[in-house]
Amino acid sequence: MKNSKEHGFVTFIRKQGVVGLAVGFILGGAVSGFVDSFVNNLVNPVIGWLFDIGSLASNTTTIGDATLGWGAAVAALINFVIIAAVVYYGVKGLGLDKLDVEK
Repeated sequence: MKNSKEHGFVTFIRKQGVVGLAVGFILGGAVSGFVDSFVNNLVNPVIGWLFDIGSLASNTTTIGDATLGWGAAVAALINFVIIAAVVYYGVKGLGLDKLDVEK
């Protein structure tokens, strides 16, 4: 009886993709602080230097009374892409993508 309950739980976990979701949250949370620091302290200044615009994140454009913080939006996009890549390659590299596959 105990074995059939365990099997049902494992089947539920595999079918619902809970493992992948948990891995995504854990890895995403773990790397977000590092990626924020990397982008803010290295990527933004280098992009600003290359395009002679100062720090990327501080760039804005004013249209009428509205100020558009396009630099911060681009920095957030860079953060997202780096975090997504780290999570994707981390899951693939550790073989965790195979845990949700029903056999």
